[in-house]
Amino acid sequence: MLKFSSEIGTFDLTQEHRSPPSDRVWRLVDEISGLTLVEAAELSSIMMRKLGMKEKLVVGVMKPGTAGVAGAAMKTAAAAKEEKKPEKTAFELKMESFDAASKLKVIKEIRSFTDLGLKEAKDLVEKVPAILKKGVSKEEAEKIIEKMKAVGANVIME
Repeated sequence: MLKFSSEIGTFDLTQEHRSPPSDRVWRLVDEISGLTLVEAAELSSIMMRKLGMKEKLVVGVMKPGTAGVAGAAMKTAAAAKEEKKPEKTAFELKMESFDAASKLKVIKEIRSFTDLGLKEAKDLVEKVPAILKKGVSKEEAEKIIEKMKAVGANVIME
């Protein structure tokens, strides 16, 4: 790692065998070190876009004695990232719209797969968009969606 101060004369070459930075590099260092935090963040964002970087770098500051905690947190974060999310098994059916001419058919179809009475089913249809049924398996949801499409309703699975 290179060590330097803002003065060219105190550049430390003990770590790597390189020549001291050019005057241009020193001018850039002086200019960048004078930026405000907002300007530095803006510069960082522009450089990431220019270099084609998609993810932001994560920089952390550790206090003395927290190395064990930070290491555990990093391992946990890595494990969580690698772990796949379990596939969803229970879905909600939401009716977004329906054909006004087939309102009666939609009400009858809703009653066929719910325990709603005529009045409750009618009220549900009239307050669209509305949740028709919760905790439905994927297969059952797909069957209900097909039936509802057949009677002129637009139902989605969430």
